Amino acid sequence: QVQMVESGGGLVQAGGSLRLSCAPSGVTFSLYTMAWFRQAPGKEREFVSAITWSGSSTYYEESVKGRFTISRDNAKSTLYLQMNSLKPEDTADYYCAAVLRPRIGTTTKDYTYWGQGTQVTVSS
Repeated sequence: QVQMVESGGGLVQAGGSLRLSCAPSGVTFSLYTMAWFRQAPGKEREFVSAITWSGSSTYYEESVKGRFTISRDNAKSTLYLQMNSLKPEDTADYYCAAVLRPRIGTTTKDYTYWGQGTQVTVSS
């Protein structure tokens, strides 16, 4: 059974930083393209960032470019999202997602497995 467990969320002031982690189990992590999505209250889930299985390719939603960094450690089977210069509009539940495919996708339909989410709140 596949489980995706996110951690690292919390409350932070604007301008602060957080690092999210995602540790999937039940999959061969190194074979999966991984992504982060987020969902703010009353809004649809949106793409944030993705990384290919090797880490050689990454992609970011425009509003987080230069502030967020996605990375992975295949030896530890862990996905990360380093979030710097956080803004109140980054407040959302953040979800990791996985798909057994070499190409990066940016929609929820592109991913097979999902975590339960971790809450990020940025105060102004």
